Amino acid sequence: QVQLVESGGGLVQAGGSLRLSCAASGRAFSTFTMAWFRQAPGRERESVAAISWSGDNPNYANSVKGRFTIFRDSARNTVNLQMNSLKPEDTAVYYCAARFLGNGVLVADNYNYWGQGTQVTVSS
Repeated sequence: QVQLVESGGGLVQAGGSLRLSCAASGRAFSTFTMAWFRQAPGRERESVAAISWSGDNPNYANSVKGRFTIFRDSARNTVNLQMNSLKPEDTAVYYCAARFLGNGVLVADNYNYWGQGTQVTVSS
């Protein structure tokens, strides 16, 4: 079994930055491909970013490309999402997800493990 715990959400003004972190436990972190998804009230869940178990070829949704960066910290068994130039439309609950090996695809159904989510609110 794998446990994922997100942290780092909060309230920030438009143009500001936040860093989300997802701590993984229960299995070798190096074998997991990791991703971030988000869901705003009244909207469907959407992909944000993903990174493979090897750390190669991070993948980003067009809406966050150039503003967000996903990266792994193997020493801490975490995957992080650095969010810069935040916009009000980035407001959502952000979820960390994991799958065993595989590519960093931006498809929620490909991920087997999910965290509880962390709220990000961007004020205008």
